[in-house]
Amino acid sequence: MEKVYKILLAEDEPKLNQVIKEELERKGFQTDTALNGKEAEAFFNKNSYSLIILDVNLPYKNGLSLCKIFREKDKAVPIIILTALGEIHDKVRAFSIGADDYIVKPFYFDELFARIYVFIKRTETLTSDIGLLVVEDLTINFQNKVVKRGEMDIVLTAKEFSLLTLLCKNRGKVVSKKEIMENVWDMNFDTGTNTIEVYISFLRNKIDKPFANKLILTKSGFGYFIKE
Repeated sequence: MEKVYKILLAEDEPKLNQVIKEELERKGFQTDTALNGKEAEAFFNKNSYSLIILDVNLPYKNGLSLCKIFREKDKAVPIIILTALGEIHDKVRAFSIGADDYIVKPFYFDELFARIYVFIKRTETLTSDIGLLVVEDLTINFQNKVVKRGEMDIVLTAKEFSLLTLLCKNRGKVVSKKEIMENVWDMNFDTGTNTIEVYISFLRNKIDKPFANKLILTKSGFGYFIKE
């Protein structure tokens, strides 16, 4: 029996909401739709979702507020922000509160679906990984998606978890930006943004900043690595 994936869509413009819902269901996704933040939060508290799509400018409770709330309750569910705001500081803010991706309107449905499939595939891949990955005092548990450094729990978004896993599985080896883009973002080209640098900074703040022994290192001009 083919697995059915369920998506929560929060978009306040009724026509766009309906069009996106129809396209998602045409691709086989079960879709709950909300026209405001209160409806979206009620759906989230009631159901489990494979992925969440949030518009930023929602009535009652905006998409960024919802993103932060959802991420605190569920560390793993992929969250895509859908918005007309395309400035880099808008994207950094969204990433910093737990968003996994950011799509600027107007957009192509091919792009949206490509990113949805990437996240669903990656979530299933991480779920299928059994056991622990240990690097010095850093432990990644793939079964419950818990990361610890020493006795401290490290709360990561799904994208941060993927990036840390890539670096740790290649510990001692310099991982280039191209490899990171291909393996974490499933893109084989440079997007022209500093997204990778932003996420490395997020990881360092969580993984390294509280500790004297720094694990995430930079090889200038080449990429990043976790020291052995």
